[in-house]
Amino acid sequence: MDIIARAAQLFGNSPALQTADRTLSFNECNAVAEGIASRLSSRGIRSGDIVATISPNTPELVMLLLGLLKAGIIAAPLNYRFPEHLLGNTIEKLRPSLILTSGTTALKGRISIAEFLDSDSLDSTLQTPTMSVQNNNAIAKPDLPNTALDETIGCIPADTAPVDRHHIEENMAAMNLPVTIIHTSASSGEAKAAVHSFANHWYSALGSNENIPFGAGDCWLLSLPLYHIGGYSLLFRSLISGGALALGKPDESLGQSLQNFPLTHLSVVPTQLYRLLADNKSTALLQAMKAVLLGGSSAPKSLIEEAVRQHIPLYLSYGSTEMSSQIATTPAPIHGIQENSGRLLPWRELKVSQDGELLVRGACLFQGYLRAGTIQPQTDNDGWFHTSDIGTVTDDGTVTVAGRKDNMFISGGENIHPEEIETALMMIDGILDAIVVPVNDDEYGQRPVAFIKTAEENNPDEATLSKAMHSMTGKLKSPTHYYRVEEWATLPGSQKIDRGFYKKLSLLPPDA
Repeated sequence: MDIIARAAQLFGNSPALQTADRTLSFNECNAVAEGIASRLSSRGIRSGDIVATISPNTPELVMLLLGLLKAGIIAAPLNYRFPEHLLGNTIEKLRPSLILTSGTTALKGRISIAEFLDSDSLDSTLQTPTMSVQNNNAIAKPDLPNTALDETIGCIPADTAPVDRHHIEENMAAMNLPVTIIHTSASSGEAKAAVHSFANHWYSALGSNENIPFGAGDCWLLSLPLYHIGGYSLLFRSLISGGALALGKPDESLGQSLQNFPLTHLSVVPTQLYRLLADNKSTALLQAMKAVLLGGSSAPKSLIEEAVRQHIPLYLSYGSTEMSSQIATTPAPIHGIQENSGRLLPWRELKVSQDGELLVRGACLFQGYLRAGTIQPQTDNDGWFHTSDIGTVTDDGTVTVAGRKDNMFISGGENIHPEEIETALMMIDGILDAIVVPVNDDEYGQRPVAFIKTAEENNPDEATLSKAMHSMTGKLKSPTHYYRVEEWATLPGSQKIDRGFYKKLSLLPPDA
């Protein structure tokens, strides 16, 4: 199934990608992707090969990913913020046929994206027998700043070959072919290379669009990086439904992007939402949207309360790279504080094991991790993937996540989930974020300590914190000490707090 040609057939000249300089239609995106696919073929890159990309979100990267998808080539978008030695190690394990980058790097064998798109032979590669028009019908290049993408758009034909209309499910073999390798965020341990099939992304998008309608006339900002599942998944949602994507300039703030596009949908993590709600113009724009999808980590009570007070159409979500993005999402904008992450979306299955671990399977479940050149499935004998998340699910599919299994520790014979304590801490006015880790204790085995970031220095004070936590969680789960943090240590190339760093820090002597 050529999902890009299908989108061109269904949505034609409707907007597909809006940038600061231009708007590209689904027809134009299809033609550019066709040219990129031809270029890849001319370089000997074949269906099933891996191509790694290293770039921030740019129009060129979006087009490259569409071209790879059209050609049946496996896209491996990598975190351009990674230190070069980490990128080198990741690429060594991927063994890609081609490495395309947006900047200068010492990586061997890499080609710049600009060089790849701005070749003298591009015109001829776009004019292939599959095109239904002659060269003199090409659309004139717009008078815009000269970029590699301008050269590509300048020779788009006005029409393309008819689309094969066979129903997508008639070719399950093609549906199950790998199309992406998305690396996990490495919140614990090394990032894993998760392999997704076409079907994984297709059904993930269908379930998302059914819960949060997104179609013609809508516009969703690409605010999350395309090397993360939350960013890449938007490509399929757009291609399936006809909704447009917007892409701001790499150096502009999220608030600026909100002002530059007619947005109806937005995906954010808590840090981004904090910044937007601190600005009156951004808050007003959020209020006018259809949906603001919040994911990434637990959000403080103060943030949720402020979003609700400002009448932001906020949806909460629980998801993972392995399940191709969302697993459960609230069925409507929330109207107050709630502990659950919404209801299970279509084409997903979830159950709770005897020890409380959340197990998932279904059409969205990835094929496995790429290791030593082979895809290694990660399911048990019944097809369930063990998420390492601890939680519950009700009969109506409402999912509540308590925390990570590998973060749990035992204190006084009781299982302690740091995330439960962190959630309680963030219910206290003045606490912006918190991380709880265990320290050894002669009497209890281990006890919790907390690293906290507050809106004001030393406010709330330790006595206030202790009193509030004893009331909410009991003495056993109350941290024995609170360490103040001004700036968080984060994972390489990520905004996620490095929990492992604080576990090690808590073991140091107080005067170290």
